[in-house]
Amino acid sequence: MAEYQKMTREALLAEQQMLLERYKNYQAMGLKLDMSRGKPGKEQLDLSMALLQDTDYIEDGIDLRNYGIIDGIPSCKKLFADLLGVSPDNILMGPNASLSLMYDYIAQCCSHGVLGGTPWGKLPKVKFLCPVPGYDRHFTILEYFGIEMINVAMQSDGPDMDAIEELIKDEAVKGMFCVPKYSNPQGITYSDEVVRRIAALKPAAKDFRIIWDNAYCIHEIYEESDELLNIFDVLPQYGNDDMVIEVCSTSKMTFPGAGISALAASDANIADIRNRLNCQTISYDKMNQHRHAKFFGDVEGMKAHMQKHAAILKPKFEMVLDHLENELGGKGIASWIKPRGGYFISLDVMNGCAKRTGELCREAGVVLTTVGATYPYGKDPNNSNIRIAPSLPPVEELDLAAQILCVSVRLACLEKLLAK
Repeated sequence: MAEYQKMTREALLAEQQMLLERYKNYQAMGLKLDMSRGKPGKEQLDLSMALLQDTDYIEDGIDLRNYGIIDGIPSCKKLFADLLGVSPDNILMGPNASLSLMYDYIAQCCSHGVLGGTPWGKLPKVKFLCPVPGYDRHFTILEYFGIEMINVAMQSDGPDMDAIEELIKDEAVKGMFCVPKYSNPQGITYSDEVVRRIAALKPAAKDFRIIWDNAYCIHEIYEESDELLNIFDVLPQYGNDDMVIEVCSTSKMTFPGAGISALAASDANIADIRNRLNCQTISYDKMNQHRHAKFFGDVEGMKAHMQKHAAILKPKFEMVLDHLENELGGKGIASWIKPRGGYFISLDVMNGCAKRTGELCREAGVVLTTVGATYPYGKDPNNSNIRIAPSLPPVEELDLAAQILCVSVRLACLEKLLAK
């Protein structure tokens, strides 16, 4: 296919006219299609309905309906310890979403500091490193607490470590948010080298903390999956045992609104967080923890369950990727990564064209993640990144939505080229 930049003006106008006719036909359908967030579809949610049939509430002679066991029940702590490769003593079970665990930890750092250090809220400036494009909820938390965000470019094997190693020389840089496996939105898994360089960091700030949001730790789409080096196996080699707070949840395993979450950290960090929990709650939902532990059985049961999710997601991802290749491939106006897991496809279009693409999609009945949301403060410096979430729509709707997205990308890029 001819690259748009190499076509004559007459050829570009003819291409635009053809696409406008297609676009108007889509508009006439009165569609309402949603690719805005990584929500599991109905078929995926139906996989976990057996959770609701469990009425058992006793474990090891303890009535789970009552108060107590602030850090989580033993069976669930073991399940997540095995999943994350740590000791059950280094696991705290949380509420229905890991987002709450991350928010609460940042709030704790701001109000009480890290392991007895100066509260971040009393410092003149606090900065966080943010690999971009990244997860908008991370940015929302940091913005809420007034923490300055610094963009760090993602590379093919993880964030730019040369940049990180330079930035942490500033004592005001107190931490970093990241999604190390199947990153949101690009689907990149950090290489062993990147994980080791992160584990070996020597920040100027002694209270530097990395929020290791391992949201997609076993969310594979293909049999040939990515492997993430366990950072807790590496941290002690560099005397950085306390530097990482890891979180994960069952939000995209069972029910996003009624799952369970877990936090893994060093002995010192666990003790620090427990101290805050003693003031914050009596306990999280132990009956839900028990239901999940019984439902999965063990880590192998959890992985088997996620293979059922993969069977539903794979055709959806491949449909979108096929449309991208057939409609945008070879035109020199877009690039994307084929992820092996996770929940998103990251599409980069010609600089300056992402917002216009979003507008065209919306006017044709397709809702995308707000363009710019994958960058701090909602400001994509190149106005080029679009996060695609293929999981929620049924296949027939997704087919139409992907077609409209591709036509919108082409029209947005043609508008820019013809305006020159």
